[in-house]
Amino acid sequence: MKPDSHRASIHVLLTACFCIATVYTGLFDNVFTEVGYEYYAEVPIQSFPTFLAMPFNSVVNLGYLLLGCYWLLKNKKVTGNDEDVRQASYLKDVFASMALLYGLVQWVRIWTQTHYSAVLDQWFTLPIFAWSVVWGCYVEDGWQPWLFLCIECISLASYGLTLFFHSGYDITLAFHILASLWSAIHIHGEYGDFVSATYIIFALIFCMGFIILKLADHWLAQWCFFKELTGHFWSKICDIMQFHCAFLFLTHFDSRQTCIAEEKNF
Repeated sequence: MKPDSHRASIHVLLTACFCIATVYTGLFDNVFTEVGYEYYAEVPIQSFPTFLAMPFNSVVNLGYLLLGCYWLLKNKKVTGNDEDVRQASYLKDVFASMALLYGLVQWVRIWTQTHYSAVLDQWFTLPIFAWSVVWGCYVEDGWQPWLFLCIECISLASYGLTLFFHSGYDITLAFHILASLWSAIHIHGEYGDFVSATYIIFALIFCMGFIILKLADHWLAQWCFFKELTGHFWSKICDIMQFHCAFLFLTHFDSRQTCIAEEKNF
């Protein structure tokens, strides 16, 4: 059975359109964002077209597009009835569509260096982490669309903290990361094995790599290895890999029914 990727992609696209429309109302005009080439260690090449002015930080976003395409096209075999297959495929395809959209948004941010693209880059990060929590809820308790919608709406609304606190985005992102980690550890504790533990460990390593390399972008540029392929570039590689580890971890369980069956057999 082929995944219902069109429905998943449409839902992600509609949500993205809502966010874009909201941003263009000017609601987040006063939110702090890092806009300008000075925030990156990679030196822009003036002779290049603007969408490739920072070639490595631009092209690295292809990784998100390739990741999204790979998981959209990957038909993982799921045990159970057709409804289980459809639901699990939908969850995977939403996550993959998010990866595709995120790669495009980040590329536009690098290209245009506008406040609106920076806001969208920040905002779209949150529901991606929240979707890993949604998927975890499915693994544990089955299909609960209203709960899933509620989690995503709360995630999107939480970006409103940026209107009240200078570090509102950092606070909200930290909460999302912790919620995603807690969900993964809880699922692993209930149904996990050595393989799922390995995925969690690697996801944590890549997550820490993403944070450290991004924050240390300018400082690392003093070394030759990080002058062209800068810390920001490598942070995106880590981000793509932690995204991939999340896919591997969550598809490892397939569905709650499969997990319970494996537990009983054990």
